[in-house]
Amino acid sequence: MYSETYDTGFELNLNAVAKSAVEWENYILGVLNEILKRTDQLQGFDCVLQSDLPSGSGLSSSAALECGLAFGLNALFDLELSKLEMVQLSQTAEHRYVGTQCGIMDQFASVMSKSGHVILLDCKSLDYDFIPIKLHPYKIILLNTKVSHNLASSEYNTRKHECETGVAIIQRKHPKVTSLRDVDEEMLAPYKETMDPIIFNRCSFIVSENKRVLEMAKALRVNDLLSVGQLLYAAHHGISTLYEVSCAESDFLVEFSKDNSSVLGARQTGGGFGGCTLNIVHEDAVEQFVDTASKAYKKEFDIDLDAFEVKPTGGTSIIA
Repeated sequence: MYSETYDTGFELNLNAVAKSAVEWENYILGVLNEILKRTDQLQGFDCVLQSDLPSGSGLSSSAALECGLAFGLNALFDLELSKLEMVQLSQTAEHRYVGTQCGIMDQFASVMSKSGHVILLDCKSLDYDFIPIKLHPYKIILLNTKVSHNLASSEYNTRKHECETGVAIIQRKHPKVTSLRDVDEEMLAPYKETMDPIIFNRCSFIVSENKRVLEMAKALRVNDLLSVGQLLYAAHHGISTLYEVSCAESDFLVEFSKDNSSVLGARQTGGGFGGCTLNIVHEDAVEQFVDTASKAYKKEFDIDLDAFEVKPTGGTSIIA
């Protein structure tokens, strides 16, 4: 295996796959371990990894690595793994080899995405629906804070535990509740006075964010772009104040965007503690917005901002 990004590589024995002390190698080793559990058709191979996706920027580079490797090996050796199997084994690899108890959204989006659409994914049943996203005359502009989200993995596990603690408390009165998916704002409200404030805030964010996901799907279906923007701002407020996985740099950029009438909405994207903010910007104002944001960010943090446009496109594929 060789990574052009890190300009380094390693060799491994498929008959003795084991965790590595080098973190990035475990994304690969974990995927191989899961594939080997499912098939005996995997053989020796050489692999060069290329990426134009900045790592540590909240853009799911880890899921892209996992799913890209699984997809390529599936095609190379005719392993007959379904797309969903590749999604699931990649998630499991991250759990077992990397140690991040991530959900399935990143891997699902990496493999299953459809050009010009977003995915409404039910993470419980894995039912999903493609929703057209028509933003014209607006564009999706990402601003990379350059703050690496190294805390995201460990803090993700902490947030997961905090939410599970909240569920256990709610279950005492509502036995049918198995996750925050089963809780609404009305059910949660009475616990504000009795639940630990941090646990309540975590649960409150998840419950309201679940509601926002459905509202976002509805807004996109009817092309209500003003609501799309306001939902992004509301989500970031929750990310920052209730779930507490934002950072000063992300908060600054989101607040900065609110003073620009050409920006419909913004929020931090990814696992948190840095990475990128996502901004919906009018196409005529993109250059001006990036320029003013870059100058303000440089003045505030002495960091050069990176900006780039992204488009909803298809998932993992073979390039002929």
